[in-house]
Amino acid sequence: MDRDEYLERLGATAETPEDLFEHVEERSTAGRTHHVLTAARHGVERGTVIVEETEAIVRGYPSIPRILVLDPGVPSFFEDGETVVIEEKLDGFNVRIAAVDGEPLAFTRSGYVCPYTTGRARDCLPLEEFFATHPEKTLCAELVGPETPYSTHDYEGIDTHEFLVFDVRDRETGTPLAVDGRRRLCEEYGFTQPRLFGRAAPADAVGPTRAAIEELDAAGREGVVLKSADGERLVKYTTETQHHEELAYAFSLPFDHGRDFVFSRIVRDAFQAAESDADDDRLEERAHDLGESILRPMVSAIRAVEAGETIGERHTVRGDPETIGALLDHLHDQSLTVDLESDRRADGERVVEFVKVAESSRDRIRYYLGGGTRDE
Repeated sequence: MDRDEYLERLGATAETPEDLFEHVEERSTAGRTHHVLTAARHGVERGTVIVEETEAIVRGYPSIPRILVLDPGVPSFFEDGETVVIEEKLDGFNVRIAAVDGEPLAFTRSGYVCPYTTGRARDCLPLEEFFATHPEKTLCAELVGPETPYSTHDYEGIDTHEFLVFDVRDRETGTPLAVDGRRRLCEEYGFTQPRLFGRAAPADAVGPTRAAIEELDAAGREGVVLKSADGERLVKYTTETQHHEELAYAFSLPFDHGRDFVFSRIVRDAFQAAESDADDDRLEERAHDLGESILRPMVSAIRAVEAGETIGERHTVRGDPETIGALLDHLHDQSLTVDLESDRRADGERVVEFVKVAESSRDRIRYYLGGGTRDE
């Protein structure tokens, strides 16, 4: 592996290959050796993968900044003369699907190849047809729905799961297609895409964005991503519902999520409330909802542990037996404790319901319930 060559191909700002590759982890997947960047470094995105046998590079997906107020956040982020495209942001599992030596693989944000997501993507999407014509491209998609091993948010009309392609990028450089070109390409291959709310100049985009957020909030959905027309500049903004749902999730497993996770959601909600909630009655309602999202899930977790129940993330997945077996092996390889609650066959598929056990929260709650003390 010629590290100098890869440093140049990646366009990294590191002075020496060692400065970058000290952050690279070697993994083995499906008989191939992958070198994965575990954190964003020197201008290269987290989750970037180098496949040693084929010398292919699968670029990581860039981190998207967030604005806390729409006005002046939107016009300040974009440049005069740009067109802002408003698309829905979905609450799911972010994957990159790329062909490596002709074989479509689904990569997680952190650079792992997920066998379950890979199998379902091959089943659900016309990948062979797409990559025969566009082998150099990466499909950036959100896997959403109630039956995935990583998220559980329900979407109307999705009974199991669905892939929505929100970006198409060059596999090696990460350069995105322009939004209109990407939407046309996805329509050509029948890829489902996030909802498009409209386009506007930066100075005129606040109103349409606020209207989209109000509609999405009422429907219990996540938020929006604002993009420049060329796809290069991205910024996100989320709903009150999403802030409270994420807090409820965090406090349902109260000792498995750090203070930064919790505080960041409260900060988002506070700035949004300061900008949008005009009267004291509305602010009081919001404060009540915020408090409930914190206290009720944590009390439920304490009571569940006290009753001897398992706490953690509950998921349902379905697929061919080999794919489901590979998924369970993959989760165990991540040092996760998985409790199977149901394992059955339906319509020729294996359907498994399981819990990713929140060991830290379970053990800490047991300790305090048993009379343990807490240093503060």
